[in-house]
Amino acid sequence: MTAPARSFYGLRHGATDWNREGRFQGRTDNPLNEDGLRQAHEAVDMLRGAGISRIVASPLVRAARTAEIIADAISVPLAIDEGIVEFDFGSFEGLPVRDLMIKHGVKSAAGLVSILPTDGEDWHAMTERSLRCVSTWLARHPDDNLLFVCHDAVMQGMANVLCGSYFRNSHGTPFRYVRESARWRVEQVVI
Repeated sequence: MTAPARSFYGLRHGATDWNREGRFQGRTDNPLNEDGLRQAHEAVDMLRGAGISRIVASPLVRAARTAEIIADAISVPLAIDEGIVEFDFGSFEGLPVRDLMIKHGVKSAAGLVSILPTDGEDWHAMTERSLRCVSTWLARHPDDNLLFVCHDAVMQGMANVLCGSYFRNSHGTPFRYVRESARWRVEQVVI
């Protein structure tokens, strides 16, 4: 697995209607709702003092729009990269997450990963492509403090590989993936 050489920031896009309805969204390209737009603007306040100098976003409109709002507000360049596009949930797309968890008797993120359909993307392949994307951008811009605006599955996959666990992620809440020697941790950015 490709591990980034240094620390970086990650942000889950602002909310959409499908997020509020608790549906698997994956590659379905839904726009931000009013809450999502507000969350993107609120993220600016949390990130303003973090020294972000470049933003990389998923091409899906919910992530790209969140990134545009932040990039415009803090006046940094924004790039779009397919490498951090959301996980393809296959036949789960659009279905209620909670219903499928109950149906399959799973209660955690790890349990959820264990029931993913075979007609979607491979979880480990998604994690590898996401970490490779992050590593490439960090290597290409060694003096920049990078923020990756992406999706919950992408952020969770990276956290699980780097830190050995999943974490509680919220829309529009920035996190820092911190590398200290060979160890990693994920911490929420606070004002």
